[in-house]
Amino acid sequence: MTLLLAGDIGGTKTILRLAETSDSSAIHTIYQESYHSADFPDLVPIVQQFLVKANTPIPEKACFAIAGPIVKNTAKLTNLVWFLDTERLQQELGIPHISLINDFAAVGYGILGLQKQDLLTLQVGKPQPETPIGIIGAGTGLGQGFLIKQGNHYQVFPSEGGHADFAPRNEIEFQLLRYLLGKHDIQRVSVERVVSGMGVVAIYQFLRDRKFAAESPDIAQIVRIWEQEAGQEEKSVDPGAVIGTAALEKRDRLCEQTLQLFIEAYGAEAGNLALKLLPYGGLYIAGGIAPKILPLIQNNGFLLNFTQKGRMRRLLEEIPVYVILNPQVGLIGAALCAARL
Repeated sequence: MTLLLAGDIGGTKTILRLAETSDSSAIHTIYQESYHSADFPDLVPIVQQFLVKANTPIPEKACFAIAGPIVKNTAKLTNLVWFLDTERLQQELGIPHISLINDFAAVGYGILGLQKQDLLTLQVGKPQPETPIGIIGAGTGLGQGFLIKQGNHYQVFPSEGGHADFAPRNEIEFQLLRYLLGKHDIQRVSVERVVSGMGVVAIYQFLRDRKFAAESPDIAQIVRIWEQEAGQEEKSVDPGAVIGTAALEKRDRLCEQTLQLFIEAYGAEAGNLALKLLPYGGLYIAGGIAPKILPLIQNNGFLLNFTQKGRMRRLLEEIPVYVILNPQVGLIGAALCAARL
């Protein structure tokens, strides 16, 4: 048996998982623990504390999924002062083989380890073996990536597709584009500014300021606090979650309109990615937002806007579309990546 260490390293939370694998390639979890990242000066003391508590030998391989770019086996986390280097980690932890991968690349690997209950099928489509797999996921930002079959394995490729231009398709989306250009005094708007957690709040602000519907006092207060805390690394409120909950419960018209516009834009961008990849191996909706608003994703126009691509509609109707329900897909992917080292 080979001992593996997998980590999902974020600016807020670090999750570590100890696992083992055999020649059968099955991976079994032994122990798992979660830590508040900001309580530690670096990843090393977290791993050391974790291994002591797990009461286990030093793992042979480790892979850490990082919320930030990986450059020449190094990573600087977006919301922490940590600077991680594989060579230093190997020396200080005594683990012979360590890899750092982008957190969205870890989601790509994680898809390969998901079970049937970890997925919800939005569109059955007509799956084709040996074809690309696409991933898109709205959360803090908008991640995009894809998998290509190479021999007996899939190779995962992250991308920066979330920073492509937001492409408005109707009058209200053109108004949203102009609003964001003026509000932020910028020359272009990325799709991530609309299809992400911050996008939910941006759409709410746009509809509020254009008086598309009346604002509820309790939600207004939360949004105002969030606006006053602009620039701070840690916010005391999460207006995106509040807006989503109010829309799900159908108790606030402005929030319902916000989520409708968000889901339409999300579906349209998923369709754009699908046109570029033709992922008949499946298009997977990742990220933290979709599972939380699942009834709206299922009923509020996601697939309609996904397939609404003119003459290409028939092609997109044949692409399987799934929502990832397992929030630890990145950790699963890190373990699978570690096993390959």
